[in-house]
Amino acid sequence: MKKWRCTVCGYIHEGEEPPDKCPVCGADKSLFEEVVEEEPAADTAAAEDPTPGAPEASEDPRRVDPGSPPDSKFGNIYHLLIGQMLKHHAHPISTHIPNGVLPISFLFIVLAFISGSSSLGTAAFCNIIMIVLTTPFVIFSGYVEWQHRYKGIMTNQFKLKIICAITVAAGSLLLALWWIMSPDVLSVASTGRKLFVFISLVTLAAAGIAGFIGGKLVFRD
Repeated sequence: MKKWRCTVCGYIHEGEEPPDKCPVCGADKSLFEEVVEEEPAADTAAAEDPTPGAPEASEDPRRVDPGSPPDSKFGNIYHLLIGQMLKHHAHPISTHIPNGVLPISFLFIVLAFISGSSSLGTAAFCNIIMIVLTTPFVIFSGYVEWQHRYKGIMTNQFKLKIICAITVAAGSLLLALWWIMSPDVLSVASTGRKLFVFISLVTLAAAGIAGFIGGKLVFRD
């Protein structure tokens, strides 16, 4: 049985032909390469006598070099930043902040909606502010990951992930601004409190979908 590797996300498919679409990242059939397994003897010889200066082989196509630094001070600093972000997995780490805070924020919003408690509303507002402050870096680090690890391929999965990220950013910012202009938005007297809860639910759902797609890309199953 032949094995085929997706050159975008590293997914391995077994079959006579590669799939029409990668089930993980949605890459086209043409972006698959056949995995050729070397003989054990050849592997042993290569390990005993490595070629000087040759890079280490890796089966993960996402392990990429950020490229050569530009000929400018700012370019060198930016190149160093990108390299460190890729090396230390800045995107999956930073994503845990809004994805972890959003459910708590939504819970406080629902409790404040039911009870009318201003204290619970304040707690929800503080969580929303945290989401607003961290989401820009999450989006930037996600863009870096997409460009350098996944070659900037625009498949349906990545389109959906980008849409979800924009939804989270816009939704959380809208909720924060709404709360600043109308601190009593969740009170019983407020006519827009149901819409406020709905927007927070959509924002939470978008984060969940983006996290699900990201999990498939990382674990590739």
